[in-house]
Amino acid sequence: MPHLRLLPLIQRVFAVLGLLLLLAGCTTVTPPDAVLAVPAPPQKYAAIVVDAGTGKQLFEVNSTAQRYPASLTKMMTLYLLFEALDAGRLTKETQIPVSDHAASQPPTKMRFRRGETIDVDSAIRAIVVKSANDVAVAVGEYLGGSEDQFAAMMTSKARQLGMTSTSFRNASGLPDDNQHTTARDMAVLGMALHRRFPQQFHYFSESDFMFRGRLVRGHNDMLGRVHGVDGIKTGYIRASGFNIVTSYNADGRNLIVVVMGADSARQRNDHVEALIQRSLSPAMADTKTRLMFAEQ
Repeated sequence: MPHLRLLPLIQRVFAVLGLLLLLAGCTTVTPPDAVLAVPAPPQKYAAIVVDAGTGKQLFEVNSTAQRYPASLTKMMTLYLLFEALDAGRLTKETQIPVSDHAASQPPTKMRFRRGETIDVDSAIRAIVVKSANDVAVAVGEYLGGSEDQFAAMMTSKARQLGMTSTSFRNASGLPDDNQHTTARDMAVLGMALHRRFPQQFHYFSESDFMFRGRLVRGHNDMLGRVHGVDGIKTGYIRASGFNIVTSYNADGRNLIVVVMGADSARQRNDHVEALIQRSLSPAMADTKTRLMFAEQ
């Protein structure tokens, strides 16, 4: 009978299907590569994501390559100012004088004139929110006696914190060929600020402040954009591109994300958001990430 002759063939087909299913059950499927758009050319780009709770590095590219910090420099200026507050060398009401040198700094600045003063509380906000160069230099001169001496203090503190590849030459981050850092070192500084000064860290989450009757707005657009982002600092000079150190603290996770060298602030912020999502996703843990640089 014809149907009897088909029986061995059908049995062989089912046997092959069964073998394939068995092999599929025993084989680990390799996840596909993930493509991550990088908003910078490779010679400027550097990034790192660190789990601040465990110290585990979750992502890095060029994280130990030398880069210009730009206004990320002001994170160290603030670190030393917070130290002085903790030590009682000044209070938040202390008036900091603005010298000719401080007042002459290029924008961004608060546009003080020589002989004017600013209280410490307002100075912190001006540095965090406005990234005011004149105020950063005034703080440096007040704490160090001169900006050069303060820069030496900044570099010494960097070494104490384990920032092995950072040299500071001014308090503001304005261009200087000899002022350099790495994404890794900036992550170390971001974590140190959070750990050492939890009572002061709220300043980094402020996006505006009132000064002399006017509202001063900031430009860290990561604040309010991503749930859990609570600081820290942006920076830009032409030589560096657009830099940022971002703190994420929500749902039991604390991340420090550093991105340096982006072509624009918007692209930099998009990239930070993508890195946060990537770092929080369990599915990405074993996935290879292929980078697509801006010039490719």
